[in-house]
Amino acid sequence: MVSDGYDFWLFDLDGTLIDADWSYTRRTFDLVGERLGRRFSDREAEILWHGLGGARNVQLREWGIDPAEFWPAFHAVEDPLDRAEATYLHPDAAFVADLDAPVGLVTHCQQFLADPVLDHLDIRDWFDAVVCCTDDTGWKPDPGPVTHAMAELGVGDSDRGVLAGDGANDVGAAWNAGLDGIHVERHDPERRGQCVLADYRIRSFEELSGR
Repeated sequence: MVSDGYDFWLFDLDGTLIDADWSYTRRTFDLVGERLGRRFSDREAEILWHGLGGARNVQLREWGIDPAEFWPAFHAVEDPLDRAEATYLHPDAAFVADLDAPVGLVTHCQQFLADPVLDHLDIRDWFDAVVCCTDDTGWKPDPGPVTHAMAELGVGDSDRGVLAGDGANDVGAAWNAGLDGIHVERHDPERRGQCVLADYRIRSFEELSGR
């Protein structure tokens, strides 16, 4: 099994292990749109929420939106408890709890949102390290947050590791840090609009556990 071949595992969070009800996503972008004076279509909300177009800041600029204005507005309208209650665990994510190796999270989800979600879903004890990306750590595909998580796990270059995520930035971060990358496809590739390259491309983590 693939799961037996690594000394440690890293995972993205949103879209990889968890996701939010569409009603929450739609409501969030309605509120952001009110602050920015711009309505977001369902498709635009889907692209930004799931990072379907790749780097979100690049996508925002293509639409004429300044990321420096978008992200403060986005974080200002998100309520941690509402977000936690609207979040569900992908069924195949139970794979993580069975791993017999150090496990960490490397997520763009901010700490004030990630903490309530992990507690609400009762999955905090799945992880030996949780790294929420910031300007200081860097943002995937920068390897900075990955190497930070590795330091927290107490692993190094001599250990074989892997990072699993649902987007190209996750695989890019893995490769930039010298790790293998797993892409779990949660969306129809036609909806994504691009093919994500990875060492392993799967539809479910059950494909790795041999279940």
